[in-house]
Amino acid sequence: MQIKIHLCKQIGKDIIMLAVWCVVLISCNNGTDKKENNKGIIMSTSNNFRGIDHVGITVPDVNAASAFFEKALGAKTLYDVLPEGSKPFEGAETEKELGIPKASKIVHMRLIQIGNGPTIELFQFAGAPQEKAAGLNDYGLQHIAVYVDDIDAACKQFQAAGGELLSAPHALANVEDGPNNKGVYGKAPWGTLVEFITYPDGLKDKSLHRWTPEK
Repeated sequence: MQIKIHLCKQIGKDIIMLAVWCVVLISCNNGTDKKENNKGIIMSTSNNFRGIDHVGITVPDVNAASAFFEKALGAKTLYDVLPEGSKPFEGAETEKELGIPKASKIVHMRLIQIGNGPTIELFQFAGAPQEKAAGLNDYGLQHIAVYVDDIDAACKQFQAAGGELLSAPHALANVEDGPNNKGVYGKAPWGTLVEFITYPDGLKDKSLHRWTPEK
């Protein structure tokens, strides 16, 4: 009888300890966790800021630009935010909301996507003063980078679509350096900088990690 009582008490203690551990594990994992691609590292998304949803690029012609991205980077068109030929986004309220010059108007907007990365929103303006596309030395957003598995094939496809490479693919520097890690910059026909990058060897310092699009 005493043995049974002892066993029951021990089982009760084990159940309590198990419950405590469950509470601890749940409290340590109160966000939506997911594995970082190709790294096996758990990344928490409990922060209010999940990540980049899209980037915006102003182009001379949305149709021509999306056709270039489709041919050069295998992009796909998702939908038109502002269809061509519809009423433009213009007026004092729009100018204030978007910070665009007076009397300028947006005449076409389209959302495209390259692989499994963030979406890209293409803008086409009318009646707006234009500067040349930003260079790497300019303040602000000045290039997009696309991860590729075969950088030589990507370069050939980019050039065949009308893009211009600034150099041949080159080694990456410092912690990103590796026998098969390479990068190269190119320009879209209207001047936007596009970088191709690949780092199958990973980073030299294995304690460091970066997000990589899924294949």
